[in-house]
Amino acid sequence: EDRLLFDYQTSLAEQLDYQPVAAKRASEVLMQDYYRNAKSVTQLNVILLQNIGAAIFPPSDQAPVPINERFQIAHEMLDVRHEHVFSETPSAILESFLLIEQDATLKGMTARTLRALYRARALIDDRFRADPANRALFLQILQQPRGLVHELRRMNQYGILGRYLPNFGAIVGQMQHDLFHIYTVDQHILMVVRNLRRFTMEEFAHEYPFCTRLISEFDKRWLLFIAALFHDIAKGRGGDHSEQGTGDARTFCEQHGLSAEDTELVVWLVRAHLTMSNVAQKQDISDPDVVKAFADIVGNERRLTALYLLTVADIRGTSPKVWNSWKGQLLQDLYSATRKQLLEGGQAPAAQGVIQERQTEAMRLLRYFALSGTVHERLWKQLDTGYFLRHSAEEIAWHTRCLHYRPNDERPVVKARINPNAEGLQVMVYLRDQRDLFARVVGFFGRAGYSIVDAKIHTTRHGYALDSFVLLDVSDRDNDREMIPFIEHELTERLLHEHPPEAPAGARLSRRLKHFPITPTVRIESDDKGAQYVLSVVAADRPGLLYAIATTLAKHGATLHTAKIATLGERVEDTFLVSGGALSQSAGRIILESELLEQLKV
Repeated sequence: EDRLLFDYQTSLAEQLDYQPVAAKRASEVLMQDYYRNAKSVTQLNVILLQNIGAAIFPPSDQAPVPINERFQIAHEMLDVRHEHVFSETPSAILESFLLIEQDATLKGMTARTLRALYRARALIDDRFRADPANRALFLQILQQPRGLVHELRRMNQYGILGRYLPNFGAIVGQMQHDLFHIYTVDQHILMVVRNLRRFTMEEFAHEYPFCTRLISEFDKRWLLFIAALFHDIAKGRGGDHSEQGTGDARTFCEQHGLSAEDTELVVWLVRAHLTMSNVAQKQDISDPDVVKAFADIVGNERRLTALYLLTVADIRGTSPKVWNSWKGQLLQDLYSATRKQLLEGGQAPAAQGVIQERQTEAMRLLRYFALSGTVHERLWKQLDTGYFLRHSAEEIAWHTRCLHYRPNDERPVVKARINPNAEGLQVMVYLRDQRDLFARVVGFFGRAGYSIVDAKIHTTRHGYALDSFVLLDVSDRDNDREMIPFIEHELTERLLHEHPPEAPAGARLSRRLKHFPITPTVRIESDDKGAQYVLSVVAADRPGLLYAIATTLAKHGATLHTAKIATLGERVEDTFLVSGGALSQSAGRIILESELLEQLKV
């Protein structure tokens, strides 16, 4: 085997006598050394291959074009005027990268320049970092309208970035065996900067239209690049990297002459960079109180926009498997609701006002289908405040269209459609409530090849279950539209005949999960109102995981109200709002936690 797979990293680290440190496995220490040495080999290869190319294909005798007394252009490459440029003028180290950003015709650096850079790296010391001219040059690099990502990557490749920012140097090559980051910390950080830069580029506006619009109106967008550089810089130190990174960010901002206002924005972004993702994916963002609490944390629209842009760039920079349009829609919905809250003075709207607004909008949508103004009455009188607070006006209108003429039907009603706001399917299930319903539905979806990313569970006043699910195809079959008739027919039949829950088919654990398992955690806490309980689960993802949780809840007689399913690569962070059973008793909660932990073991 010529690949250093996860299977071999731990045993190889032991054979090479690598020892774990406070916040790193021995295998992570090994891989950091590996990546750093591979980077050095790559740098030497670039110099060697350029020399070989020049020997085999000698360039024309075209005279170099001087730029200044230190640099010139030689065959579309940046070239030093002489071998001692960097030792005579150390600030020219940073100037070289700035010049490439400023001249679109430059394709890179000559081998002579790279050799000189390699020898000059040791000149970047405390005195170099304290020089106001060098600090100004580094800020200029971050503020250029083009070439930022290429030059930061070049600076990282040649060891310049890690020397200028020593804390960044500490995370170069550091692997993250957390089941959802697939890049080393330094590469992830540069990927986040790259994503932010793409928001500013017209050619990528079709990929991120909302982000492109927001960043085009954002003053001093280079502050976002600084926040991106520092958001994960404290990884590997142990403890809360978000909090620890704020010290590094503040020091950088103050040393580089940023205003107090700009400094506070960058520091706040580093501290809060996980907050928006956690709220969007783990809390009920249709609840005005949740939005109000998040608006209180954010404080103003500028912070909100900056945090939204950084959050999208961060999630997209972890792994191609982590981001999906459903998460994108959650974040955009939270942004819009919070912005509205801030513009209205930060006061949470009364629940009754929110309900009235959604009902009015739902009735307006119903009129598009030539339905009368009273068509909703029979169904809506069976729905309580919780239903209208947890569903959007569009969802309420869809449910009403499907159910207004059969609110007391004895036959289960299952309706599915393409998700109008994101990828995947939306499925509505309506029937007289029955035992183990959630487990039965979860098992069916799992066997059909779908994962549930959101579930809203509601029981009407007359004892009917009105449940809504958002599904994503785990096998990427790209046939959601063709699956709609299958789901509607097959699930209806299973619910009609009350078939027992069927567990989804098992699957082999991934190599990464097998060798770097995570310890599952389960926490049950009373919600803010004290009427229900928040069940938080962190575990390794695997087929049948949600089914195992559903059957355990059913066994304990717990009633599920909402489920937020957040899948981060091969790690899940699920949040459920539950009540009933023995949850009101401390002993009952402990027993449920223990059984769930047993079910979650890999």
